[in-house]
Amino acid sequence: MSNLKVTTINDKDGGSNAVLYGVAAPTGSMGFRNRILNGDCRIDQRNAGASVTITTLNGQYTLDRWNVNTNQASKVSVQQSTTAPAGFTHAALVTSLSAFSSAAGDYFGFVQYVEGFNSADFQWGTANAQAVTLSFRVRASITGTYSVAFGNSAGARSYVATFTVDSANTYETKTLNIPGDTSGTWLTDSGRGLRMWFDLGSGSTFNQASANTWTASNTLRTSGSVSLVGTNGATFYITGVQLEAGSVASPFERRDYGRELMMCQRYYYRLKSEATGTRMGSLFCDSTTVATALVSFPTSMRTRPLSLEQSGTAADYMVIAGAANPACNSVPAFGISTIDCASVNLTVASGLTTGFGGQIRAANANAFLAWSAEL
Repeated sequence: MSNLKVTTINDKDGGSNAVLYGVAAPTGSMGFRNRILNGDCRIDQRNAGASVTITTLNGQYTLDRWNVNTNQASKVSVQQSTTAPAGFTHAALVTSLSAFSSAAGDYFGFVQYVEGFNSADFQWGTANAQAVTLSFRVRASITGTYSVAFGNSAGARSYVATFTVDSANTYETKTLNIPGDTSGTWLTDSGRGLRMWFDLGSGSTFNQASANTWTASNTLRTSGSVSLVGTNGATFYITGVQLEAGSVASPFERRDYGRELMMCQRYYYRLKSEATGTRMGSLFCDSTTVATALVSFPTSMRTRPLSLEQSGTAADYMVIAGAANPACNSVPAFGISTIDCASVNLTVASGLTTGFGGQIRAANANAFLAWSAEL
């Protein structure tokens, strides 16, 4: 068996870095270099690979941690795709659904918000602001210049960088260096530490006069950037997205699937039925028609969720309590929550025994319960 040589070197601040096969890792990088979650698009709790048309304005989550922010409904769809470059199994596919001419105030972005706790060490907004490097694989049906913008939570600081798609329908690797911002307010708590926005065709209100400079504005693109939404059927694939401290792009940090899923579940957790009869939580019968279930989250969520998502069909859910097995006559409802668990209220027409324990039972594979603590 060959020897694995790992040594350490001291950095200028007195810390130590690991050196593996002669390559030194950046300070503090072991275990969480990449601040983008689900950068390789493997996790899709909400849609399980199905295409979704963006109809919710001002922010709709698609693949885990990836959001489409727009003020115009039904102009793009997003889908987890297996059309991926070598070394990756999945990508996000954004497709234009019409030839839309953006007005000045229209905006379209494929976005990830990075929690402040995960970007605090960039020290943006201070004299010690660190440079960062963004790398990714992209494939698009339209060649030309595209924009990716960084901004703070208040929309008062922006940096627009550009990259060029040289060959249509071919994966290309892009690397961009972003200088740290020494001005503005950048959150370092559980709020939006920074916004990364791949522009899909925003209007002229959001143009930045020149790329590669920090401005006191909310800009998203340069005026010459490609408008994906301007061409019906245009496609934009992206994967291998990595944002890391420093001015050198390191290989994509591939965290194991279980860890990446858990990190995504800090922001969104979906408890899915695998088949008819799946148990989805223990409950207590408050009366002959009402039961309260408690569901524990697999990891502490970013903040206390305030609502419950479900299938929208009452008949997808049942209550098991003793010999009773009645179907719900209304959809499960949100009860109360902490960052670690939530209660679910269920109602049936009759058949429960007050004081009995039981379980939520999925009547079919459509049933699910989900909670969001997204940024």
